[in-house]
Amino acid sequence: MRDRVREVDANLLPFLHALLEERNLTHAGVRMAMSQPAMSGALGRLRTHFDDELLIRVGRDFQLTPLAEELRPVVAAAVEAASALLGSGRAFDPATSTKLFTLSMSEYAMTVMAEPVVRAIEVAAPNCTVSVDALPRSAEAVEPALMRRDLLIGPLGFELPGLRQPVFTDHLVCLVAKGNPHVVDGRIDLATLRRMGHVVAEFPAAGTHRRPLEVAVEQVGLADRTVAVSVTSLLTLPFAIKGTDLVAFVPSRLARRCLTPLDLAIVETDVPPVRITEAAHWHPRRDADAAIVWLRKLLYDIAIELEDAGD
Repeated sequence: MRDRVREVDANLLPFLHALLEERNLTHAGVRMAMSQPAMSGALGRLRTHFDDELLIRVGRDFQLTPLAEELRPVVAAAVEAASALLGSGRAFDPATSTKLFTLSMSEYAMTVMAEPVVRAIEVAAPNCTVSVDALPRSAEAVEPALMRRDLLIGPLGFELPGLRQPVFTDHLVCLVAKGNPHVVDGRIDLATLRRMGHVVAEFPAAGTHRRPLEVAVEQVGLADRTVAVSVTSLLTLPFAIKGTDLVAFVPSRLARRCLTPLDLAIVETDVPPVRITEAAHWHPRRDADAAIVWLRKLLYDIAIELEDAGD
């Protein structure tokens, strides 16, 4: 297997690496800053070399062939070795670099971090570009994403893989529609919370790990509360309770943005405070990469500004 990789045209090796990690011709093209026809040509030459399709369409998605799955770790190691030999660890100069930074974020982290990150990179590294996509939906897809992205930004407490650095914290607040009849003097008591219908957000990438909210409601005897609506994103929680008698626990930054537009209100409860932390995660092989070290420092500076602003 290693001999067959060594025989690949050296110019094609980065394309092979991108295709095997992205598992998508278009995404690999974005990563390599190449047009789709150019990527198709590279894939064609690689298919000829290995006498294998490597990447096949299954429904709307693409899958690696068995040979491609075998090639993936070997190619990753070869590219890593080549990068080390060619000095990828050299100093990173943001003023002159043309690097494409690739980040995957939870949808909530995206609402908080995407704009300040893009703006900060535009100022400090004007020739660099940024590709941001959503954190994978399934737990099984997180580790492959960690290998192909510079950073993942997602919640702590769910054992997401890789090295990690906390980025920002928040806490959950109880959110209802204004005029909700269950609210008395700005509060909802525990007995009423137990009777109310709740809207909850799933986080499939967490696998079997329990969410902090579930731990908190169990502590006050609300484990059997009625889940009336289950949504796939934290961002949709405020919209799901608009104009209803339902209740949801929502990150405070998101809740405050929705109060006026959606006619919502934050109310007090006796559920213990639930703090959440979003953190940057990265593959250990990128730990000493000068560009990623710089990006992590940038995130740290942005986080300090967010905390100081109380945003």
